[in-house]
Amino acid sequence: MTKILIKNGEIITADDNNEIIYGDLLIENDCITQIAPQIDAYHVDQVIEARGKTVIPGFIQTHIHLCQTIFRGQADDMELLDWLKRRIWPLEAAHDEESNYYSAMLGLGELIQGGTTTIVDMETVHHTDAAFQAIAASGIRALSGKVMMDYGDETPLLLQENTDDSVQESVDLLEKWHDFDNGRIKYAFSPRFVISCSEALLTQVRDLSAHYGVHIHSHAAESSGEIEIVRNRTGMRNVTYLDYLGLASERLILAHCIWLDDEEKSIIKDRRVKVSHAPGSNLKLASGIADVPEMMNQGAKVSLGADGAPCNNNLNMLNEMRLAAGIHKPAHGAAAMNAQTVFRMATIEGAKAIGMEDEIGSLEVGKKADLSILDMNDFHVFPSYDVDPVSRIVYAAAASDVETTIINGKVIMKNREIKNIDKNIVLKEADKSIKRLMRRMPHIQYVYNEDK
Repeated sequence: MTKILIKNGEIITADDNNEIIYGDLLIENDCITQIAPQIDAYHVDQVIEARGKTVIPGFIQTHIHLCQTIFRGQADDMELLDWLKRRIWPLEAAHDEESNYYSAMLGLGELIQGGTTTIVDMETVHHTDAAFQAIAASGIRALSGKVMMDYGDETPLLLQENTDDSVQESVDLLEKWHDFDNGRIKYAFSPRFVISCSEALLTQVRDLSAHYGVHIHSHAAESSGEIEIVRNRTGMRNVTYLDYLGLASERLILAHCIWLDDEEKSIIKDRRVKVSHAPGSNLKLASGIADVPEMMNQGAKVSLGADGAPCNNNLNMLNEMRLAAGIHKPAHGAAAMNAQTVFRMATIEGAKAIGMEDEIGSLEVGKKADLSILDMNDFHVFPSYDVDPVSRIVYAAAASDVETTIINGKVIMKNREIKNIDKNIVLKEADKSIKRLMRRMPHIQYVYNEDK
């Protein structure tokens, strides 16, 4: 049994009472076994001194695209559908196994350095196993899955799937990776969005999700143009159509949900669908601002995610919290989306989105030891006297303040050095990979596959 003792920290628990404890936290193997003002260090394998520092639950990002990290800076200043068709889909089609691995590693390094300990990741059509290899090596906790795209003629030929092949490959990946490392990695079926998925594929995903008891991760109502395409094809709006097919359930995680009508908002609440709010991405792609305060007031469960590096351009939960707290205040008042609400969206509400609130998302005895230690002793977060600690984090802290990240009871990063990722190699290979993909892009074919 390995024991790690964190001493003398300001511990923000994010428990039901939002309790803040000044003292010690003991980790035994992968779990928190004690939190108290003082814990004896006798028979402890490692002591981490946290005097003057802040211990928080690890951030849980419920919408990420690791496969897109090496596209950072390649698709700036574009709206969603053009962004997809002109840049992102061709780049995804150009991916190879090595480029997807290093794209994932690049994103994982950034996430861990920013205090994120759990992600819900959507990959591209091919080479998803390489991303799972990177996730496994990094030590992060994740739900991930290959993207599924079997409908439409405006995507590169390499991304146009046969329905049965898409489903079979997804099941094969699930059976290989779901519950890997005692549940640290889980699988989520990932149909991209209604525009690129046939009804046959979506209904099979519905049935397989129920059969295996796993989540579905998709996009919905991200842009007004997307809604018109879906309505012209199905006669319904996005969420209404997903509900019509029987996909709307507590296992469904929908990113964005900006352009919802009242019926769709009711479906999300009544079916306990989880919403992932990505304010940075929504602003940069000019998609709009989701009415998160209204959704939450109606009882919807909303968490946070950075989305992908080419539409953000950082995978930084501290940025997302600050944006989520700020962009809704002009419409809903200065007290709306307060610091405590947003901090919980980044932690315990993220855990609820993936059905793991009894295991992660707060610092409590018996839960997994997924946490970060912030050293907020710098100009940008001072003075600290008589300032609410949660407000300091949401409104002033930076990713560079994260000093230590612990996942599943293992010290993954200490003193800003990640143990399982070689930074120099990843940066070098990321540049080599995007150069290779950019050379391939002019040769990507867009011929519609009549035989699929």
